[in-house]
Amino acid sequence: MSAAPDPVPVAVLGAGAIGGVVARALHAGEVPGARLVGVVHADPEDPPGLPVLGADEAIERAELVVECAGQRALAVLGPKVVARGRDLLVASVGALTDPGLWDSLDGGPGRLLLCTGAVGGLDLLRAAAAMGPLEHVHIETTKRASSLVQDWMGEDEAAELRTTEQRRELMNGPARKVASSFPKSANVAASVALAAGDWDVVSAAVVADPEAGLTSHVITARGAAGEYRFEIRNHPSELTPTTSGVVPHAVLRAVAGRTGATGVFV
Repeated sequence: MSAAPDPVPVAVLGAGAIGGVVARALHAGEVPGARLVGVVHADPEDPPGLPVLGADEAIERAELVVECAGQRALAVLGPKVVARGRDLLVASVGALTDPGLWDSLDGGPGRLLLCTGAVGGLDLLRAAAAMGPLEHVHIETTKRASSLVQDWMGEDEAAELRTTEQRRELMNGPARKVASSFPKSANVAASVALAAGDWDVVSAAVVADPEAGLTSHVITARGAAGEYRFEIRNHPSELTPTTSGVVPHAVLRAVAGRTGATGVFV
């Protein structure tokens, strides 16, 4: 009987609501075929119980680097990861609205891997797009109004969102614009566009609802393969309401798919 392969060394960028859950699960040996070499983070205090590395050392020691640190960190560190020949698993998919960043991450020699995050149905969209061009794709995201406040908003608009009692649409337009305007809340719009294989065919809307106990994503699509409608309703993260609580577990599933776990969907 041949010996089992050595676990894949994994580094995690970020130790917050997503990265912290991912890193602790890896550190506890919960993902077959993977072992944590360390986390990279920018907080003043180190996360308790986790090995902390500098970015350069983490990239050098890992075979797989998992980005859970946000779009800015991805833009700074992601190109270094793939240039060093390491695989990069991206959670902040919304950053890929920038064509220049996409080109710098997709050029290798390391592989660019994308996490599905809080949304489902992407595998079927990819298959449908491969059968023939999609004619229509739309995603509507509804979140608790207070979690949708953005830095670019004026003080009056931000204050209204924090206190509003009315449901209202904040933006409706091309997926690239919506994803870049709501970087912590509309990564899913970028994920849908990348799955569809055509940014121009995908539109997106963001709806603020003060009564939204769950975050919902409704995806509709139409093309040669058929017509589709997916509705996903996630509980927000208890630590960071701008993201869904399921996201770190989607990241861990993606890590397991990369490190050799059996019985996983690919």
